[in-house]
Parts: sequence; structure tokens; C-alpha cells
Amino acid sequence: MRIEGGETGSRVTLLPTPNGSGSSWEFEGPWPEIPERSPCVAGVAPVIYYSVLLGLGLPVNLLTAVALARLTTRTRKPSYYYLLALTASDIITQVVIVFVGFLLQGAVLAREVPQAVVRTANILEFAANHASVWIAVLLTLDRYSALCRPLRHRAISSPGRTRRAIAAVLGAALLTGIPFYWWLDVWRDVDPPSTLDKVLKWAHCLTVYFIPCGVFLVTNSAIVCRLRQSGLRPHKGKSTAILLGVTTLFVLLWAPRIFVMLYHLYVAPVHRDWRVHLALDVANMVAMLNTAINFGLYCFVSKTFRVTIREVIHDASLTCTLGPRLEGMGVEPVLKLPGLPKGTE
Repeated sequence: MRIEGGETGSRVTLLPTPNGSGSSWEFEGPWPEIPERSPCVAGVAPVIYYSVLLGLGLPVNLLTAVALARLTTRTRKPSYYYLLALTASDIITQVVIVFVGFLLQGAVLAREVPQAVVRTANILEFAANHASVWIAVLLTLDRYSALCRPLRHRAISSPGRTRRAIAAVLGAALLTGIPFYWWLDVWRDVDPPSTLDKVLKWAHCLTVYFIPCGVFLVTNSAIVCRLRQSGLRPHKGKSTAILLGVTTLFVLLWAPRIFVMLYHLYVAPVHRDWRVHLALDVANMVAMLNTAINFGLYCFVSKTFRVTIREVIHDASLTCTLGPRLEGMGVEPVLKLPGLPKGTE
């Protein structure tokens, strides 16, 4: 989706200008009505932020994906399949939204992009965001089934079924991204929002926030009650802690984005007031933090994940160190991957 609420990231203004002279302000209600488009008062801060987020978050997510791929191959647990798919969707989100949308189109090209290209990119951005959110919903439903319906979960759970569920969500995410081809730029829609604009913005809020949050609230409440009744078994508590962490971070980090979007729709438009413009810039930056923060959560909760990360880094360093030497000797490097220590979770 176009996470900043428009066709591209906010245009960067190195020296922000005021909204106009004091004599040109006309008040209608609590907000001043400004004939000019409000400037990006954040200046270069968003560009620096997104550059750091992409430079640190993308390598971290790639490392996370490699570690989760190893754990998925070893254990074949559905939860690892879902976490791997969630990480992959975060990588796509960072590339499509942060790099292409915010940095390339917004900062480098300054919106000088053909309209058809921008609108096509909208589809990919919304699809990537829908996939990330609804894979988290799949993870929540899987944990609920495992803890509250264990017999049924054992009977129906399998790697093949899990992969089909993920593929179905990815396909549905791409299809639900198509209507957002007509998503309007909140910095340029000077006219009052049309019916199509309202429908798309409400569809966006419902699809990526309100409906998933409802699922998270109901299923997580049932999971917590179930674990309290069973005494919070350690081997189940860690998976649940990751689930609760992922969903809680999503709810908190995305709340400002949804609030400002609805405020723009019904109270004060972004293009008329620099304060709403700034609020949406900040809300977008906070929402995008959700694509890079899960690595820290996994490391904090799971010893198994920490051990696997160390293995991946160790194997990569050995390959870089010994590979050229062995190639010079005409010997193929063979690295035996160590198994996990017994008792780690």
C-alpha cells in the first residue's frame, strides 16, 4: 500500500516555508484554511529516517529469514512457517514502500513519475501490507487452535496445509490491492473527498487495522485465559509470547497512522494544514518501524532463535574466510551445520 496515504512519499523540502502570510489566513472552524499546499515541515528527517530503517532493517530481516528457514526445515512447525512468511512480507514491504515509495519516488525523483507507474506501484504496496498483516492473523489463529483446540490442531496441522494457507493469503492480498490503483494522494486531493476516496480509505483502515485487531483481541484473550488455566507451560509460553509481542507492536505502531488518516478524511485535510501534514509524516515513520522490530523480539524471547542466528553468522564467516583458500586449493568447501543443543526452545 502507499503507506504515507498517497501516491508517493511526502516531497522533501530542505528549507520548509510557512503556510502563507498572516493576512492570508481564513478561519473555518478550529483549523486555518490555507489556499496553498502545506509544506513538509519535517524537512530531510524522513529521508534520513527511512534510509537508516532500510539500511539496518533490510539486512536484519534477511538474517531473520535465513534463521527461520533453518528452523522451519528442522522442526517443520507451522509457527515457523508463518514467522518466515511474515518476515518475507516485511522484506517486500521495506523494498516496495520504504525504498521505492518513500525514498526513490518521494525523495530522489520528487514525484516526477508517470501516473500509471505510480498507481501500479500502489497495488504492490497495498498488497505487501495486506500480506504482512494477515499472515500475522494466520499465526494468531494457529496458536489459538494449538492451545484451545489441541486435538483438532494435531489432526489437521501439516506443512502442506500451512503452505497452502500462506499461499492463499498472499493471493488474496494481491487481489485486495488492485482496487487501490485508484487511491488518491492526500497531499494533492484539494477537492472534498469523493465517495470512491472514502470507500478506499475506510477499506484500508478496516483491512489493515480494525478487522485484524478484532481478531487479535478475541483470539489472544482466549489464548491467555487458556494458558492461565494450564499454568503457562514453558514450551508453549514462548511461542505465545512471540505472538503477543508481534500483535501488540502492530496495534501500537499502526494506531497513529489510522487515527491521522481518519482525521484527514473528516476534520482537517493534510494539504491545508502543516500540523496534519507533520502528524501523518510521523505516523507513517512509526508504522514502518513495525517492519524491522520483530528481530529484537525474537532474540529476546527465544533461545532457539538466538542459537540459530549465531550459527548463521558463524557459518557465513567461515565461508568468507575459508572459501577463497579452499577454492585456490581446488577443494569444495563443505560446512556441516551444527544441530541445536538439547533442551533449547
